[in-house]
Amino acid sequence: MSEDQKPQENQPLPASAERQPIFNLPLSVLVLCGLLLAIQAASDLVLNEDGRQALYAWFAFIPYRVIDASGLDGGVWPIIWTPFTHAFLHAGWEHVGFNVVWLAAFGTPIAQRYGAVRMLALFLVGAALGAVAFAVTTLPQVQVLLGASGGIAALTGAATRFIFQPPVVAVDEKTGERQLLGRRLATLGEFFRNPTARLFALAWIVLNGIVPLIPMFTGSNDFQVAWQAHIAGFLGGLLLVPLLERRRA
Repeated sequence: MSEDQKPQENQPLPASAERQPIFNLPLSVLVLCGLLLAIQAASDLVLNEDGRQALYAWFAFIPYRVIDASGLDGGVWPIIWTPFTHAFLHAGWEHVGFNVVWLAAFGTPIAQRYGAVRMLALFLVGAALGAVAFAVTTLPQVQVLLGASGGIAALTGAATRFIFQPPVVAVDEKTGERQLLGRRLATLGEFFRNPTARLFALAWIVLNGIVPLIPMFTGSNDFQVAWQAHIAGFLGGLLLVPLLERRRA
């Protein structure tokens, strides 16, 4: 091998090869995903069964409190914060794992477009809307709501208002260079005229709407999915996202 063919062991890597992130996600989305996983790990590895039951009693959403809270830890007071805190608790690793993947997919475009604070605000609003829908459809039964699905559904509904729209491209008058500016938020009319967006929304609502019918075909009530929270959160995000757009810099 000649001298000019010898590898340069001390040659620095090009800038493009340095500091490549493992996960190309906004920091706010990574932190929220990490928080959900950390809470699940603490629930499984630190708390015993009594501790987990106390955690659920204080922070899971139990709408029956408004009827009779006498047998529940904390009485009626947790009804104030549990419409939000239930979103940080999960029934197991499969549950939290699915939600984290969905959060990464649809929380990312919201965080990139509106920032961390508005992304988190929409997540919490979606969780609360999901809790309200859950209460309306389950009372007077004693049911417990866990999981980030309502909040993530709100992020999903909001994202569908722009991710399926054509990109906006600017052309420099002097050089003719084309530059991608992003995607415009669709009006509701434009949203429903877009076949991809319309199909996605229809599939979301129909697939979640048939969940209550599953026991009729399986003969089992073991399949527990908070379909109410999914639909309410999705519709909430779909309709409320213009409020974020108006405040967008």
